Amino acid sequence: MGFMHIDFQLVLLRRMADHNPDLVEDARRELGASIADMREANKRWQAMVRSPRSRSAAARYRSVLGPPESESGRTLGDLDCVARQWPLPLWPDLRFEVLAAPDGAVWNEWLVRAPGAEGPGLRTLEDLTPWSCTIHEAARAFAPARPLEGTAPTRWGLAFTAPDREGVRHEVVAEFTWGLLQRTAVAGVDR
Repeated sequence: MGFMHIDFQLVLLRRMADHNPDLVEDARRELGASIADMREANKRWQAMVRSPRSRSAAARYRSVLGPPESESGRTLGDLDCVARQWPLPLWPDLRFEVLAAPDGAVWNEWLVRAPGAEGPGLRTLEDLTPWSCTIHEAARAFAPARPLEGTAPTRWGLAFTAPDREGVRHEVVAEFTWGLLQRTAVAGVDR
C-alpha cells in the first residue's frame, strides 16, 4: 500500500499531538484513523525520509501529495526559490507549502493560509487559540515579532507583545508546529 494523502495528514498530526492531544484526537477521528494508523503512517514517513535510496525532499512531497495545486517562483531576500502548495482536507483554508531551492533542496515546509481564504482577526491574546493562525499571520498581527528556534525541525516560535481584552500588554511566546499555532505562554502561564 502506497503512502496516501490521509497518511501525510496523520504525520502532521503526530507532531502536533504533543501540544494538543484533544484537537489531534478529533482530527484523527475525522480522518477515520486509529492511533495505530497514525503511528504506522509516521513510521512509513520516517522510513521514506531516512532511506539511503530516498528521493529528494521536493520529489518525495510530489510523490506523496501528487501534483501541487500551485507552483510559483518566490524571492526571499536575495535567494530565489519555488513555492509549491497542496490542499489538505483537515485544514481547507490552509495549504501545505514547500519552499525549495532551484536544485530541489527543501528549505522550509509548513502550513500557510490558502490564497483567497480569509485569515483570522488577531487583535488580542484571546484570539490566539490553538490551530487558529499560521506563524505568518501571528507575526504580522503582533509585529514586531522575534523568531525563536524550535525544539524540532518542524517547530518554530515567536516572541511578541500582545494586548489582552482590557488592553493590558503582555510578553508572549507562541509555539508553532508545521507553521500552525499550537500554544502560547504569557508570563510563564501556558494557554
